[in-house]
Amino acid sequence: MKKVLITLFISASFLLMTNRSQAQDSQTQGGQDYKTAVGLKFGPFESGVSIKYFPTSDISYEGIIGFKNHGLVLTGLYELNQEAFNVPALKFYYGFGAHIGSVGKGEIDNFNGSEYYNNNHILLGADGVIGLEYTFPQAPIAISLDLDPRIELASGPYFDLAPGIGLKYTF
Repeated sequence: MKKVLITLFISASFLLMTNRSQAQDSQTQGGQDYKTAVGLKFGPFESGVSIKYFPTSDISYEGIIGFKNHGLVLTGLYELNQEAFNVPALKFYYGFGAHIGSVGKGEIDNFNGSEYYNNNHILLGADGVIGLEYTFPQAPIAISLDLDPRIELASGPYFDLAPGIGLKYTF
């Protein structure tokens, strides 16, 4: 799992270096003007790969493939975006979505502590998101910090609150 994330990070870094001049031409001086971003998202309970797409300047869709220590979770989010603190490169976003996944036998950490499961089971629930994203004006890079509250229905019900840090390549 860690090898996959490290490989993806190295690949993204290589793309950043080779396409930097092209990305600078496509971004506006004032900040976020990208249509798509691909990157990594890190959190205390799961980390993974994300893709974010803007069909309009204020609406985005984000998909995340998250890896837990004993499973995989797919999350889809609908996000509303707006300028934060009068800084064009800084965006405030919030939204909602859902997740589905599976975890295996073992100890699973969440906001409520850790639980031990004797067998595989399905994860299914509703998600929220609230966060800030900064797009570097002279580089095809965006970083984000968010909070993802979720309600687990299939193996719960329980409430989970997951902070996350994202690093994305924009194009």
